[in-house]
Amino acid sequence: MHLNPYLYFNGHCEAAFRFYEKCLNGKIAFMMTYEGSPMADQAPRGWEKKILHGTLNVGAMILQGADSPQQEIAKGFSLALSMDTPADAERTFHALAENGKIQLPIQETFWAVRFGMVIDKFGMPWMVSCEKSQ
Repeated sequence: MHLNPYLYFNGHCEAAFRFYEKCLNGKIAFMMTYEGSPMADQAPRGWEKKILHGTLNVGAMILQGADSPQQEIAKGFSLALSMDTPADAERTFHALAENGKIQLPIQETFWAVRFGMVIDKFGMPWMVSCEKSQ
């Protein structure tokens, strides 16, 4: 079994996935617009070039998403990243924080060498950590 986050954006999915590709050292594996898809006639006016479905590979993980005109601001979750080194945690946190809003600066805590919380420029909440070794 695999659990893959599926994110919805109000017209900014392609830009978000290109940003995440850079921040997370991932690779966009698939990106389909409404235009030319079997759902082309169901796309809202002006949304032909918006993303119907996208897939980003990040190591062994998959992040998926799409544009949805009914998208509301996401609440009640965070995307949690567990990094292998403090340097990776710092780099990733600061990359995601570009033009976003830092909720908790990345720092050492009683459970992690590094932990921080940020809402990225697309409105997605992230927790970035590097756990202390047991």
